This record gives sequence, structure tokens and C-alpha cells, in this order.
Amino acid sequence: MLHRDDNVRYGLPLTLTLALAALVIIVAGIRAGADLIIPILLGLFIAVICTSPVNWLQRLGLSPRLAVLVTLLVIGGFLSLVGLLVVNAFGTFIEALPGIERRLYEHYLNVLDSLAAMGLAINPDTLAGLVEGEDEGGWLSFLLGGLGNLLMQSMVVALLVVFMLFETLNFRRKVAYALDDPEASLRRFQEFSETLKRYLAVKTLVSLLTGVMAWLACLLAGVDFPLLWGVLAFALNYIPNIGSAIAAVPPVLLLLLSQDGGLASAFGLAMAYLGINFVLGNLVEPRLMGRALGLSTFVAFLSLVVWGWMLGVVGMLLSVVLTMTLKIALDSHPQTRWMAYMLGPGKRPMSDRIATEEMVSAPGSEEEASQPTLMTKSPRPEPGRDER
Repeated sequence: MLHRDDNVRYGLPLTLTLALAALVIIVAGIRAGADLIIPILLGLFIAVICTSPVNWLQRLGLSPRLAVLVTLLVIGGFLSLVGLLVVNAFGTFIEALPGIERRLYEHYLNVLDSLAAMGLAINPDTLAGLVEGEDEGGWLSFLLGGLGNLLMQSMVVALLVVFMLFETLNFRRKVAYALDDPEASLRRFQEFSETLKRYLAVKTLVSLLTGVMAWLACLLAGVDFPLLWGVLAFALNYIPNIGSAIAAVPPVLLLLLSQDGGLASAFGLAMAYLGINFVLGNLVEPRLMGRALGLSTFVAFLSLVVWGWMLGVVGMLLSVVLTMTLKIALDSHPQTRWMAYMLGPGKRPMSDRIATEEMVSAPGSEEEASQPTLMTKSPRPEPGRDER
């Protein structure tokens, strides 16, 4: 029989083992319940973004419920208008897709013939047969099924956003009733929600600027369906590292295949996409967010792989948002703040630097620094009095 020695501490190994076991269970649960978790996550993040205009309308004098209704009406109208334009552009793109596919197939055969003429052991007829689809209508039925599923998921997300926004009106009161000492928890949650709203607002603004500039670049380059490519650039900008490159492939390829385009025009459009993402992603976004809201390159790419494996395409879109949410939550508690530092880019957090500068430049600091010097001076003897 194994006897346990009370003098030996089992705390750290047991804690690590339990933490790893809990992590495995959580990851398996997230992947198993992805169909349920994805609409909830999308609704939660959209609701967090919508709380900023709701608070702004309340400061203007509107009641909380009226502010929520006005916000929902404005955002719903805007999304409906953009959705109609995108659906119209997408329908036109579907009609033009057979011609695009035919031109792409012709360029593919020309490339194979050129490679065979250079002496490579390539049979163009054999390789051409590999890309020929057996069922021409298979992809169309798959696409329509995916669009129907997307429409149903959008309705579920919209309803979740509505109920979540109304739920936030009584959230603080519920927490105050549920906890004995709610001040610390409410303060921590307030810091977490403000930082998360700032991150989501900045990321959405940068993605919107990326979509608008991509739309203008495609419009000036003469690419067909520029609105569709602008919306695609806006959505894929949430995917780190590879999202911008994926968004640039369809318009560049379409311009390369078009009769009015060519290699030079396609190269110019690719350079425009590269310049947009370099300026907004490396100069504008870090300056707006601050260094404390950044992720290291390895963590950003690893989050793309992990969240994409657990939640699919939506996980890839929300990978940085989910990881930043985890980092902000860890940074809001002193005992887990070191984990947030490990996820960051390795630079000193902005809050710590500001606190240090305020401590150094606080009024009266010079007087306090010179106080010990004044105390060490011996008092001057009064005139006319001899020492005895």
C-alpha cells in the first residue's frame, strides 16, 4: 500500500495536471458543440459592438429601451441595404461565372501547353481532364444549400443580438443582487468590457476602411463586381496573416482573365492590396489599439489554427477576437496578468508605462526628493547667543 508523505507538497504537479485535463475537456466540448456555440459567439460580439451607440444615445437623453430600439433599427437598415447590394452583385457574378470559368480553363490549357513546349514531361490532355467536373450542377446546389444555411444562421444571430441588448439593461442590477460584495467584480467586468469594446470597435473600423479602400481600388482598376470584393476584404480582414491575401486573390485573378485587363493591371491591383494592408495593418491599427492590445505573431497564427480547427471558418474569422478576449480577461485579474503578458507582443504594457510616468511626474515629487537633504542640514545658531 502506497503511503502519502505529509512533508511532500503535491500542489504544483496536481494543479498542472488538473489544468491540462480541464483544458482538454473544454476544447472537446467547444468542438462538439460548435453548431450551438457559433451563433452565440457571433451574437455576443455584435451585441458588444452595439452597446457603444446605445450608451451614446442614452447620454443624449433617450431612455435605455428606446436607445436599444433606435440602434437596432439603424444597424438593421444599414445591413439590409448592404445585403441587398451584395446579393445583387453576387447574382450578377453567378450569371457571369460560366464565362469566367471558360476563360480560366483556356488560360490553364495555355499554361500547360507552354510547360510542355519547354520540355517538361507534361501531358496537357491528362492534366486537363483532372480539373473537369463530372457534375456541372453539383457546385450550384452546394452553394445554394450553403446560402440557405447562412440565412437561417443570420436570423438566429439577429434574434440573439436583440435579446442580448435588452438583457444588458438589467445586468448590473442582477450582479448586484447575486453577489455579496459586487463592487470588485463589477469594476473588473467594467474594465474588461470597455477594453473589449475598444478592441472590437477599432478592429471593425480598420476592417471597414480596408473594405472601402479595396472597393475603390477594384473600381479604379476596372474589375467587375467591386462591391463584392470590398465586402469580402472587410470580412476576411478579421482573419490574421492570411485573410488579406485570400481577399486579394479573386479580384486579381478576375482582372488577369478579363479582356480589358492583363498582367500589368493585375500586378498593380495586387500592389494596391499590399499597400492597403501594410498601411492599415502595420501603421494605423497598432496606433489606434495601443501596444497593450496586441498579440505576438506566433500567438496570432496559432490562434488561427486552433480556433479554425474547433469552430471552422467562423473560428478563423473570430480567432484574433477570441484570443484578444481571453487576453483581456486574463489581464483584468492580477493573478493571471502574467499569462496576458505571455500572449502579448513582448512590449511593456501601456498602462504600466503611463502609471510609472505619472508617478515620476507627480506634483511635489521634487520637493519630496529634496526633503531628506533639508533634514540633514544642521540648524543655524541664533546670533548673539554663545554656546556653553
